[in-house]
Amino acid sequence: MGHWFEQNIVEPGKLPLLLALAAFVLAFAITRFITRMIRAGKGPFRNITPGGLHIHHVVPGVVLSIIGGFGAVAAGREGVAAAICAVIFGVGAGLVLDEFALILHLDDVYWSEQGRQSVEVVILTAALVLLVLAGFSPLGVHELSRTEQEGRIGVIITLIVNFLVVLIALFKGKFRLAVVGTLVPFAALIGAIRLARPASMWAKHFYRHRPRARAHAVLRAYHHDLRWAGPRRKFHDLIGGAPDRVPAPVRKP
Repeated sequence: MGHWFEQNIVEPGKLPLLLALAAFVLAFAITRFITRMIRAGKGPFRNITPGGLHIHHVVPGVVLSIIGGFGAVAAGREGVAAAICAVIFGVGAGLVLDEFALILHLDDVYWSEQGRQSVEVVILTAALVLLVLAGFSPLGVHELSRTEQEGRIGVIITLIVNFLVVLIALFKGKFRLAVVGTLVPFAALIGAIRLARPASMWAKHFYRHRPRARAHAVLRAYHHDLRWAGPRRKFHDLIGGAPDRVPAPVRKP
């Protein structure tokens, strides 16, 4: 295990990235635990409200991200300074992305349905960084061996084709597959082949005069969302906590 860690993490200079990922996940988990305790009114934790102003944790997150980011650029990929800056950046990124929905909507939607977007972004970010640690680089380029380096034309063609596949999946509204496809070669091919989401740019342009394809796209999206909405909701509730229930409007007689 020690030899594997040295060969695959330390020597390639991936230790700061590993530390940043660990700090990122840990900061998100601790933050969610504290916010859920505050929401439930348990423990010593309270919101920070100096002078009546609610300080969201995205604020220290931005500060830590800036310090850690610039420090990491200056420190390089090796040494104690690089490791410390990586941890600082990971903590800051965890705090910032935990309130991604607040930044996106410019509103305090932390415990609403829109607040689930923060959990999705955190999960997606952690997954992508984990893929990079596993050896995948952006656009699906793995570390090239000497033989692969000699076949540059084949590599370039693969990159171009994979980029087009990712682009098609993105236009079809398959955002998650498109992002993963930038790291894992042709993973986005599934999204590029299948029907587009009904609200995507692809559907609006290519299904405009094809009512049958548009109807199939709506039906497929409905069944897909119906199948995965429940498990996805339970998973998000487990990680980030259940959103507030909005009471139904009272009808006046």
